[in-house]
Amino acid sequence: MAHAATALRWQYGEVPALVTSIGPGAMLALAGSLTAITNGVGVYHIYGDETTLREGYNFQQIRKKEQQTFAKMTAIAGESYFVHTPAAMRDVLRRGAVRVNHPNNAGPFYIHMPMNIQPAMIQDINLAAFPERPEFDLGPAAQNQIEAAADVIARYDRVVIKAGGGARSAAAQVRRFAESIGATVVISPISQGLMPDAHPNHMHISGTKGTLSGNYAAAQAELVIVIGSRAVCQTDCSGIGYTSAKEVININAEVEDVSHYNRTTCLIGDVGRTLEKLGEVCAMRGIGAARAEAWLKECGAKKKEWADLRARNYANATRRDEIWQREVLTQPAALKAIVDFAKSHNITKLFDAGDVQSNSLQVCEDDEVGQSISDGGASFMGFGVSGLVASAIADNPNYTMAISGDGSFWMNPQALIDGLEHGVNGALVVLDNRRMSSITGLQRKQYGAEFQTSDSVAVDYRSLCRAISGLHFVDGGTSPEELRSALAEAHAHKGLSLVHVPVVWDHVGSSSVGTYGRWNIGVQVEDVEREYRNQVL
Repeated sequence: MAHAATALRWQYGEVPALVTSIGPGAMLALAGSLTAITNGVGVYHIYGDETTLREGYNFQQIRKKEQQTFAKMTAIAGESYFVHTPAAMRDVLRRGAVRVNHPNNAGPFYIHMPMNIQPAMIQDINLAAFPERPEFDLGPAAQNQIEAAADVIARYDRVVIKAGGGARSAAAQVRRFAESIGATVVISPISQGLMPDAHPNHMHISGTKGTLSGNYAAAQAELVIVIGSRAVCQTDCSGIGYTSAKEVININAEVEDVSHYNRTTCLIGDVGRTLEKLGEVCAMRGIGAARAEAWLKECGAKKKEWADLRARNYANATRRDEIWQREVLTQPAALKAIVDFAKSHNITKLFDAGDVQSNSLQVCEDDEVGQSISDGGASFMGFGVSGLVASAIADNPNYTMAISGDGSFWMNPQALIDGLEHGVNGALVVLDNRRMSSITGLQRKQYGAEFQTSDSVAVDYRSLCRAISGLHFVDGGTSPEELRSALAEAHAHKGLSLVHVPVVWDHVGSSSVGTYGRWNIGVQVEDVEREYRNQVL
C-alpha cells in the first residue's frame, strides 16, 4: 500500500494517506516509503505507536526501554511528528502540508499516533484554524546569476543538458532552450518523455543504465547544464560521466544539489522560469544554435548508431532458451512490443525494478512526461504490480499496465488481490526468465560467474490465475505478433489481467540491450574512484 500511495500521487496527482499499526506494518511501510523519498513524491504515512504514559511495553513496539523509537527512525528517513496530545493536530497538518506539497523536495510525512491518543477526543476544536493546502510560487534565479551563466554558455559550442526528475514540470522550457542554443539533452530514468524520442537534440538516457548516444554526449561535452538533478551515482556514472567537461551550470531550487559539482555557476530558483530568462539573455547576446551544428551532427551519428543497435535487438526477437527448452522472446523484443502497444493506446506504463527496468529505460520511446513511471530512485522490487492498485483508488482512473519480472512480481503478489477487490482496470505483464537477471548480469560482468540468482521451481501462471477469482489470464506467446494479440485481449477485458511472457536469458548478454556506463560497484570500484579523484568537477 505504500507503493500504491506513491503511485497515486505520482500518476494522478492525488494526495493520499497510508495508515498502518505499530510494529511490522510500520516497518514495512517505512521500507516502502523509500520509493517516495528517492523520487520526490509527497505522501502521508500515519503509523500507530506506543502510548505516551509508558505504562509498560505495548504489543509490537520495538523492545527497548526508550520512548519514540519508531519516530526516531522516520525522522532519519524524512520528516516525522509524534502526536503527543490530540491538540497537536493543527501543527501536524501545517507541517505535513509543507512536506508533501514541497515544490522541489517533496517526500513522505510520517505521523505517529500513540495508541492512547488515537481514540481521544480533541476538545474545543476550531476547524477554521486548520491550514489549507499551501501553494508555492517560486521565481527565477537572480538576474546576475543568469547573466553569469550566459557568459559561460558563450564560451562553448559542445553543450549537454542533463535533465533530471526536477525538470519534468518544465519539459517545454527545456526543449525550447536546448533548441535555441544547440545543446544536446540527456535524461534520467525518471525524466522519460521530457524530450520527444525522435527530437534531433535528444540523446536519451545517460549514466550507468544509459545509452550509447546519451553517454557519448555526456562524455564529450565541454559544458554541462544540469537541470533539476541530484546527481545520483547511476545518472553520472559515480561522478565520472562528464570526462571532457570544463564547467557546469546547475539550475535547481535546492542549495545542496545546485552546488554538487566544482566549477559551477549556480542558478537557484524555479527551473522553468529560470530557463525562460536564460534563453532570453542568450538570444539578446546572439548565442544561437548555428554554432553547434557540428556538435549536433556528431551526436546525431551516435544516436543513429544507437538506433541501429536497438533495431538489431528487435530483429533478433526469439531464441531457444535452456530453461524453457523452446524458442521464446528476448526481453528487448518483448518490451518493444509492449511499449509500442501502450503508446498506440495511450496507456501509462509502470516499470518494476530489475532487468525489466534497465532494459525498458533504453527501449522506451516516450514523447511526453508521464507515459512511463519507473522507480529510478530506489529500484524497489514490487513497485510495479503494487502501483496498479492506485488506478482503483484514483478519482478518474486510467487503464494502466505494470511490467514486472518474475522476481519483482513475487515480492508483492498480494497486490493482485487488492487490485481485484477495489476494481482495477489494467494489466500486469510478467516477463518470466526464472531468475533475478539484472543481478546475474552484474555477477557475470564483475566476477565472471553467477551465484544463487535463479531457481528450478516452475510456476504455472495459468493455474495461479484460476485460483484467484476474477483474475484474467492471457498467454503472452512466443513472438512479437502473439504478444501484441495478447495485450489486445488484456486491454479488451474489463478488469485485471495477468499476461505471462516467457523470455530468454543467456550469460553472453544477447538477450539484453546492454549497459554502457560505469559506476563504483564490484571490481569497477577502484578504477572508477581513481578516475573520480582525477576529475576537476
